[in-house]
Amino acid sequence: MSKQVVTPPPDGRTRCPWVDLGKPDYVAYHDEEWGVPVRDDRLMFEYLILEGAQAGLSWYTVLRKREAYRKAFANFEVGKILRYDAARLASLMENEGLVRNRQKIESVVTNARACVEVQKEFGSLCAYLWRFVDDRPQVNAPRDRADFRATSPESDALSRDLKKRGFKFVGSTIMYAHMQAVGMVNDHTQDCFRQREVVALAGR
Repeated sequence: MSKQVVTPPPDGRTRCPWVDLGKPDYVAYHDEEWGVPVRDDRLMFEYLILEGAQAGLSWYTVLRKREAYRKAFANFEVGKILRYDAARLASLMENEGLVRNRQKIESVVTNARACVEVQKEFGSLCAYLWRFVDDRPQVNAPRDRADFRATSPESDALSRDLKKRGFKFVGSTIMYAHMQAVGMVNDHTQDCFRQREVVALAGR
């Protein structure tokens, strides 16, 4: 049996076990974005859409399509997306830079409409979403890959509420991944160099 080749950390720092150290863009995403608290509605909506696009795929696949999504969907500016008609959405099905799933593409406009209603009721999408963790990041500090969860009571509640409000591709597993990405949950492992840095960024 051949030995497994383990890619050494590029700079000697320990990272979460899910990071493929052989992919610089994946490392950069982990080091600079994952788990950092998001309080900007445009970016929050972007993550919401990208996590939904991920359903059934790997996050890295979607991460590499991110720029194509930004160009196709007006940099995730909800007001502009609301003006997309059936013809525009049909043309996006030909865009090889996107996940060419009709339901996922159409859900961007559906979710934009639902987002506007949430903004009217709560003042912002961020204010609405952060309510589900009492406006403070949950710090889990898992020890290893086995400690990572797929859902939580909070993601269950958030998923149910989003569905009631008309959002699509917002199952509990998708929403837990979203909560991890936008810093509602800090799931950097205990030995990851970003764990304490992200806690500091969150003001805890």
